[in-house]
Amino acid sequence: MTGKSIHLQILSPDEQIFEGEASKVTLPGTAGSFTVLPGHAPLISSLEKGYVTYAGIEEKAIAGDEVRIAVNRGFVEVKRHETIVCIERSDEK
Repeated sequence: MTGKSIHLQILSPDEQIFEGEASKVTLPGTAGSFTVLPGHAPLISSLEKGYVTYAGIEEKAIAGDEVRIAVNRGFVEVKRHETIVCIERSDEK
């Protein structure tokens, strides 16, 4: 982890969808969509139907490429350098 990344985990009841470093993650919070960047203030939020979008910085992803995951609901815990997202996936793409 560097000061320019977030350790991101995205989990569903069936699988670990992603674990690695990301430059940002955007989430469909129940009070509105929001983006988490490195050093974001800690928070816990529920998520509603929408998309979790993240930009990975791993070797497998080109820096800045965004991945979008459709979700029905979930929650997120944001810590200073780590974000854990637990979701129920949607069948949408």
